[in-house]
Amino acid sequence: MAELVRLRCVACRRDAPTVTDTELAELKPQIPEWELVERDGIRRLRRVFPFRDFAEALAFTNAVGEIAEDEGHHPALLTEWGRVTVTWWTHKIKGLHINDFVMAAKTDELFSQSAD
Repeated sequence: MAELVRLRCVACRRDAPTVTDTELAELKPQIPEWELVERDGIRRLRRVFPFRDFAEALAFTNAVGEIAEDEGHHPALLTEWGRVTVTWWTHKIKGLHINDFVMAAKTDELFSQSAD
């Protein structure tokens, strides 16, 4: 994960390739808490983060929003009492890009910092 956290997202064009199965096999172990899901034929990374209450969940949502704005890459966020579901995929290419793995790792790091 540490390797991914140090990377910055790159601008993604509509003709950028999605990650290959080989790349997926290399990248996924670096973010083991994330599940690979498919919705509407699009592969995505999803993780549910637990919190003690709504206020903590909302603070985390806002923090994820800040790093998303900073990197120019935005997730789907579902904030509920006691949990936040974060889903990363690249809308332009309708699939997974290296940016999604970078942002998943950054989201994990943010969560570990909030738990400290």
